[in-house]
Amino acid sequence: MTESVCTVVVTHRRPDQLAKSLDAVAGQTRRPDHLIVVDNDDDPRVAELVARQPVPSTYLPSQRNLGGAGGFALGMLTALARGADWVWLADDDGRPADSSVLQKLLSCAARHSLAAVSPMVCNLDDPSRLAFPLRRGLVWRRNVAELRTGGVGQDLLPGIASLFNGALFRASALETVGVPDLRLFVRGDEVEMHRRLVRSGLPFGTCLDAVYLHPQGTDEFKPILGGRMHTQYPDDATKRYFTYRNRGYLQSQPGLRKLIPQEWVRFGWFFLVSRRDPAGLREWMRLRRLGRDEKFGRPGQGERSDGKGDQ
Repeated sequence: MTESVCTVVVTHRRPDQLAKSLDAVAGQTRRPDHLIVVDNDDDPRVAELVARQPVPSTYLPSQRNLGGAGGFALGMLTALARGADWVWLADDDGRPADSSVLQKLLSCAARHSLAAVSPMVCNLDDPSRLAFPLRRGLVWRRNVAELRTGGVGQDLLPGIASLFNGALFRASALETVGVPDLRLFVRGDEVEMHRRLVRSGLPFGTCLDAVYLHPQGTDEFKPILGGRMHTQYPDDATKRYFTYRNRGYLQSQPGLRKLIPQEWVRFGWFFLVSRRDPAGLREWMRLRRLGRDEKFGRPGQGERSDGKGDQ
């Protein structure tokens, strides 16, 4: 393959974990042609780490925390400006499971003529389980074995991808769908990119032969109705702010508005029945309204909304 691959990694105050991620990226049998590291903390330790990499590298420090959304946007635009044919995305707390991941992704994309392809994102401590639960309709999948629904030899799960944990994009796909929205900062930026990818009509999916390892993220997903449905409730108030505000914005966009009735049922039940927390429901409504009205200030800044209700 003569096409160039540029890897983009976004980091924020995790140099030890970043080192493991970069070791795995640089150790691929099909090495990336260039590595871009966006540092949302402008940390000299990260600059030194990037300078030691065995592949050509660019260090992009930011004196303002751009979040995952802004960090990936900056890195992806830099990769495109460098002339990359493919852009491979990674973060600082995850890493490719083995040295063949990039080659498998490229092969899968070529075999199925994909515009974007991601590996399965598996639990770092137990790779037989997914790092994040995957919903198909009303059914939640948590185990790798549950993804192979097409029988022996299935290598692709079409129309589903985890975009910021090992996903590979054609440059032409990014020209079509764009880069992450800086305003979202964190939480929901990947969902918004996925929404654009779906609406573009470009072919994409998850390669079932490639694995990206990530710490498990299932604790935020709380079961309701006997486990038949789930709601997302981060324990950290700041994470709740960005999660619920950004969901309010996302579900006001074409392609996701159909989820609004289900959203009200799930979170209404969670706050009123499971938690018996009417104040929590009111706060959820307020944050949704901020997102719907495109009030994208950080917590405590620009939060006032003129909306008179939710929809």
